[in-house]
Amino acid sequence: MQQAFETLSIATNGKGLTEFTRSVRGFVAGSGVGKGLLTVYVRHTSCSLIIQENADPDVQTDLEDFFRRLVPEGMEWIVHTTEGPDDMPAHIRAALTQTSLAIPIIDAQPVLGTWQGIYLFEHRTRPHNRQVVLHAIGEA
Repeated sequence: MQQAFETLSIATNGKGLTEFTRSVRGFVAGSGVGKGLLTVYVRHTSCSLIIQENADPDVQTDLEDFFRRLVPEGMEWIVHTTEGPDDMPAHIRAALTQTSLAIPIIDAQPVLGTWQGIYLFEHRTRPHNRQVVLHAIGEA
C-alpha cells in the first residue's frame, strides 16, 4: 500500500474560484499511487472546495453571482460579525458546499471529466492564503 501527503498553500484574491487542478495532478503523479483514492481537504471554515467546469469562465462568474445572491452580506439577522460583515455569509456558503473531495486515482492520475477542474472557492472579501491537504492512498 502506497500513500503520500502534501499541503498546498493557495493564495486567493478575495471572493472567487481559484483552480489548482495542475498542482493536484502533479502531486498524484509523484505520489507513487497508481490506483487508489485521493482526498483533498481544505483546513478553513470560510472557503470550500468544488469540482466544476474549467472550459468556460462564464460558469465561474455565474456560480459566484449565484452564491452572492443566495447568501448576501448585510443580512440583519446575522449575529456573528466579529471578523467583519463578510465572515458569517462566508461560513454559510462553505456549509452549503464542501470542505473535502474524494477523487479516484487510475493510472497515476485523478479521474476527472474532460472539462472538470478542482477549485478552492474563496468566500471572504479580502485575499487569503489557504491550506489544502492532499492525501493519496492505494496500490503502486
